[in-house]
Amino acid sequence: MLLSRVADALYWISRYLERAEHTVRLVDVARELGLDRAASVRSRAIDRLYSSLGLPSGADGEQSLVRIALFDTSHRNSVAACIMSARENARQVREEISSDMWEQINDLFLRVRKLQEASAGGRTHYVSRVIVEGVHLFAGVTDATMGHGEGWQYLQAGRFLERAASTATLLDAFLVDTGDEAPAALDQADWVALLRSCSALEGYCRRYTADVRPERVTEFLLLDAECPRSIRFAATRLEAALRAMAQYSGRPSGGRPERLSGRLRASLDYGQVDEILSDEPHAYLTSVSRQCAQIHSSVYQSYVSYSIDTALSA
Repeated sequence: MLLSRVADALYWISRYLERAEHTVRLVDVARELGLDRAASVRSRAIDRLYSSLGLPSGADGEQSLVRIALFDTSHRNSVAACIMSARENARQVREEISSDMWEQINDLFLRVRKLQEASAGGRTHYVSRVIVEGVHLFAGVTDATMGHGEGWQYLQAGRFLERAASTATLLDAFLVDTGDEAPAALDQADWVALLRSCSALEGYCRRYTADVRPERVTEFLLLDAECPRSIRFAATRLEAALRAMAQYSGRPSGGRPERLSGRLRASLDYGQVDEILSDEPHAYLTSVSRQCAQIHSSVYQSYVSYSIDTALSA
């Protein structure tokens, strides 16, 4: 069984890297979204993406928002802050990760710092490619060089819990934005932007062709079992990781983390997009976010901040 500090660090490495990739994708798409569009439509589209990141809507202009989202380390969810935190957690558990993993995350940290010093906020697409490629390389190096044991499962749990929560928040921003109107009130460019933000446009086109419809986009990002960025896919991987963590730690099956993740996965397995959209999509997605928060709390209670009695009985 891993020490709680090691489990905590591994869990947060992947959460921070997943968050950095998600943020930089949204920033990149937001910068391109307003091209050839009316100023009011552009502003609303950009605000929708940034609000899902918890950033202020149009505070001091778009360029200021880009700087905050990418490089402002005082904002704990900025890309630079997430990469910094992931690297610090990796430094604390170097004995548990491979040398290749450490070299990759350290290289990504140094590249981001150079971009920050060079004030590269205006080159958002270049910054996006650096971050996305760096995070993907870390994931690939991890799978290829780290044993797929207990520590690897913590990395998977953090990664897919973060992905499920982030996608739910982003999708909610699009569905709620329509207010009392149908989701079709947003134009096709908005829904394409949503798919691109999740790196899911090509996958969507293979499944449904290039006919982008709101209900299909919602179904694909929420309920598709094969799309790596869908909430259902993430919930399935999360449940598998939590089950494996329980086995490695010697805990009985059916603990609170597994029960909560199983409940989330089951609701997505049997969900129907027409029922979700005709009922209250905001309430449904808020429920998904709430369940993700509950799973996070249960992971901490079971594996990180557990009592001494729990440790002795394990």
